Amino acid sequence: MKVLVINAGSSSLKYQLYNMEDESVLAKGLVERIGMDSSILTHKPTNKEEVTEVSEILEHTTAIRKVLEKLTDKEHGVLDSVDEIQAVGHRVVHGGETFKGSALVTSEAKAEIRRLFDLAPLHNPPAIMGINAAEKNMPNVPQVVAFDTAFHQTMEEKVFLYPIPRVLYKKHHVRRYGAHGTSHEYVSKAAAAYLERPIEDLKIITCHIGNGASLTAVKGGVSVDTSMGLTPLEGLMMGTRSGDLDPAVVTFVMNKEELSISEVNSMLNKHSGLLAISGVSSDMRDITDGMEAGEANATLAFEMYEYRLRKYIGAYAAAMNGVDAIVFTAGVGENSVVVREKVCENLSYLGVEIDPELNKIRSGEPRRISSANSKVEVLVVPTNEELVIARDTNRIVQETKQANN
Repeated sequence: MKVLVINAGSSSLKYQLYNMEDESVLAKGLVERIGMDSSILTHKPTNKEEVTEVSEILEHTTAIRKVLEKLTDKEHGVLDSVDEIQAVGHRVVHGGETFKGSALVTSEAKAEIRRLFDLAPLHNPPAIMGINAAEKNMPNVPQVVAFDTAFHQTMEEKVFLYPIPRVLYKKHHVRRYGAHGTSHEYVSKAAAAYLERPIEDLKIITCHIGNGASLTAVKGGVSVDTSMGLTPLEGLMMGTRSGDLDPAVVTFVMNKEELSISEVNSMLNKHSGLLAISGVSSDMRDITDGMEAGEANATLAFEMYEYRLRKYIGAYAAAMNGVDAIVFTAGVGENSVVVREKVCENLSYLGVEIDPELNKIRSGEPRRISSANSKVEVLVVPTNEELVIARDTNRIVQETKQANN
């Protein structure tokens, strides 16, 4: 089966085409600036030359049509016909409490995703646009939706509820949902496979740290706690997001600065975190360079980031009554030698000890960076959320076919 994985944003669309026989990527690409007359499609077929096309793409239906044209192009394509695509998988950020796993796209599923717009106003609406666009271009091809929140639906009530009037949960579903679920699921399973140990026997802390960042406590293969909350704003200090703060800060600042709800929301999501403290950048590479150059604000930003990350790791070790493995993934987790080094050198009370030379190695494969004497395994595992979506899509479509036969 060949599966097309789509991640639709409001003005962008990422895609990867998989051959599920060997889970190889046949092609991948990105459509940017959807809605403009100078949209850019970057198409990267495996073992062929990358191609870029600039044209007018005003909405997602045209974007997917352009992608399909590239996938079947005689020179740059990897398919003889669009008919070779047997299923489409979509990334959807918020599945609420309804979706505890990936699901087949139906009219009911689309209606529920629309109902959840309030919980993910920046992400769920574009996902629906991507689904509708795929249906128009491939009307007879089954589609599957995979949710960032689904992996965390195993959290207990004592974990996901907030200590606020319960009526807010009953009426408006205000609770912790988490995010990055497909990544946390993938890297925890990959870590267990690398260690050659049953995931059911392991307590793993997965650190998905990129521009957006979250931690998850994975016990016995299921999520028991995660740092993001009702929205992706809660938890760790991030590139431009504040992470945890006193809720009274919001009303205090709104009053003092005469800010609107949208303005304070923008401040916390787009103008806080590393960017706010460093005053220079939200990119950890720039922060690290600034710290090495002796810039005080960059150093402070790094120290705050590392401290909060380490504090969450300690909290999740306590929540699970121990930890067998700590896994770093995503942009910062996979690439920042200094972040991993500083975090781990301050976790010696857990028996964590990393090998400095192993930590410096860069690789696209899962690898151990802890020393032989470390009581906790420390791994770097490149994430692959698209593969999780492709696998779920393949499984659900195959199961549906068998059930209908």
